[in-house]
Amino acid sequence: MGRAKKAGIGFLSFLLFLSLGSLSAVFMMDRTVLNPDFIIAEIDKLDVATLVGEMVKEQVPPEAGLMKEAVDDAISDLRPWVKQQTGVVIQVGYDYVLGKSQHLTTVINLEPAKEVLKAHMRQAFLASLPSEFQGVPQAELESHFDEFYQGMSAEIPSTFEINEDTINGMDPEIMPRLEQARHYLGYLTMVRRILIAVTIALIVGISLLHRRVKGATRSIGIPCLICGILSYAGTLISKHLVGERLAQVSLPSQLQAWLPQVINDFLAPAQTCGIVFITVGVALLIISVVYKRGEPSIYQG
Repeated sequence: MGRAKKAGIGFLSFLLFLSLGSLSAVFMMDRTVLNPDFIIAEIDKLDVATLVGEMVKEQVPPEAGLMKEAVDDAISDLRPWVKQQTGVVIQVGYDYVLGKSQHLTTVINLEPAKEVLKAHMRQAFLASLPSEFQGVPQAELESHFDEFYQGMSAEIPSTFEINEDTINGMDPEIMPRLEQARHYLGYLTMVRRILIAVTIALIVGISLLHRRVKGATRSIGIPCLICGILSYAGTLISKHLVGERLAQVSLPSQLQAWLPQVINDFLAPAQTCGIVFITVGVALLIISVVYKRGEPSIYQG
């Protein structure tokens, strides 16, 4: 085999290594950060309802102990509702960023939450009556509670709309970043197709230059094996480094337990790719070793 052909095969093998690494990265992104189902599943592992309850109680005046107690009790009943609404918001956000919808908007109906909160507030009110209400007839107590709740409930809207204006009110830098992400992610499908086509073309090119099973499987198997080892080892190193970093950061106990799970799930697709590439690479190298010398060209006849 001439030097020019060897150099060409080596160059194509190197390009195949880069292409496989890029495909692994795209695969990981498709399965994780660009997949709303993945994000929803990870959020489900976090007790969002409790976090929301804590935020709500922070807005309650210290003297309103009744309401804080009711919020605590209502959280358990509202967990399925909070989970559902969180999923809806995430899906709407992803539809916008991925270009499936032209507007970022959704409306959350807060009436179910208000009804649950009202029921628990009534229960807490009747269970621990102030001294001035001792001996008051039940109907009058209900009237006092309804009057109190009506004034408090008026401060809570029936619906909450999330749109561009709402997000800009929270932070004016969020929407420009979402627009930028929306712009670049529009090319993702094209990039994925190009990478697949380039990978196939490189494999065909290496095979054409070798024209022998033994050499072709070796030149294709080595990049697969190296890419697989680096991908698999990279996930293990990343888990270790991130774990050490998280241990040094002061976070709420819920996040301390949740974040390592998220990191593991995020790196799982890359680890899977690494195992697949290692398996394919080893199989091709075994073929290159056991295949008999002097075999006919793979393109013969």
